[in-house]
Amino acid sequence: MRVLIINTSERIGGAAIAANRLMEALKKNGVKVKMLVRDKQTDHLTVFPIGHDYLQTIKFVWERLCIFMANKFSRRNLFQVDLANTGTDVTCLSEFQHADVIHLHWVNQGFLSLNNIRKIIQSGKKVVITMHDQWYFTGVCHYSGNCKKYERMCDHCELMNSTWMGDQAKKVFLKKKSVYANARLTFVGCSEWITQLASTSMLTQGHRVVSIPNTINTALFQPTNKKEARQTLGLHEDKYLLLFSCQRITDERKGFSLLVEALQFIKEQYEDFAKGIELVIVGGAAESIRNKVPFDLIALNYVSDPKEMVQIYNAVDIYVTPSLQDNLPNTVMETLACGTPCVGFNVGGIPEMIDHQKNGFVARYKDAQDFAKGILWTLTTNYDQLCHHAREKVLSTYGENVVARKYIEVYEG
Repeated sequence: MRVLIINTSERIGGAAIAANRLMEALKKNGVKVKMLVRDKQTDHLTVFPIGHDYLQTIKFVWERLCIFMANKFSRRNLFQVDLANTGTDVTCLSEFQHADVIHLHWVNQGFLSLNNIRKIIQSGKKVVITMHDQWYFTGVCHYSGNCKKYERMCDHCELMNSTWMGDQAKKVFLKKKSVYANARLTFVGCSEWITQLASTSMLTQGHRVVSIPNTINTALFQPTNKKEARQTLGLHEDKYLLLFSCQRITDERKGFSLLVEALQFIKEQYEDFAKGIELVIVGGAAESIRNKVPFDLIALNYVSDPKEMVQIYNAVDIYVTPSLQDNLPNTVMETLACGTPCVGFNVGGIPEMIDHQKNGFVARYKDAQDFAKGILWTLTTNYDQLCHHAREKVLSTYGENVVARKYIEVYEG
């Protein structure tokens, strides 16, 4: 069996990381697998770029321009939606033609258009679609928030101006319905949460919808000596260290403002304890929010080396994820694999990863005070046991063999 994984990027973004890890897990389980990308970042021999860099840039810019114009020349929500109105035909490539199974992951931002996806489906090959966000079963959005229009018909999307260039959400939704028609697709949700949402969409009716989590290399992401990790990174050994990471801290969906509110609560209500806490931030623009954080801030900016992230996960005491909507965050999985507890809100796939008061704390949604109490509870209650359960959760649920075998069953089914 030969599988071709298709994703916009090889390494940048959560979906790219997850797709890459799946490729490696499948290889270890005897599957012949390659990866086709628009943006290649390494010299990996089984990852193939589609080429024509300048053409791909033009397609990316064109789609963003269409969204920009449709929203009356506003940049708001420019990267919250995708029209899939331009892309590249990959069915003529030898990597595609030699594959038995085509496995689509995140293919947005001008990589594949809906017409390209239609042609892939019409090729007669088995097509599996992994949903890293909601885009495959909504009109144009990656995350719908509280909107449930996708259950019947997306129209007049609050993220798009439907009076300027027509109702783009409705247009794309109907086109997806047409593309998926007369096919037998398998939609895979990375979390039970997104799988349940997808199963209610009109677009997935008549298709198979299953849940398989992302995987992780537990030989790379594993517990190490905390003291040595702190010494290597130059971090204080006598402080409680909280870790927050995000590609764009300004992304409202990541909930950074609620984290600040939670930390402020700790500082005001537990002043003496708060003196021993520092916040470590990994991500772009970390320095720009220093004056908003009530604790000492250690800004590490963007880290691309997984081995360095392993050191960071092992150096800190807790990973905090105040996301307001998320699927199955790789960062939470990586942290747990390193034996470090997590604190997050009861939203999306997060409570599937964090077992409440077993390997971390699941706070009430958008309740900053409960989030703060979760941080305090995790730091002061059976910490070593929480660390043990964190590692065990990943080994039993997200291990490479566990996840690869589930996908092989889907490919062969």
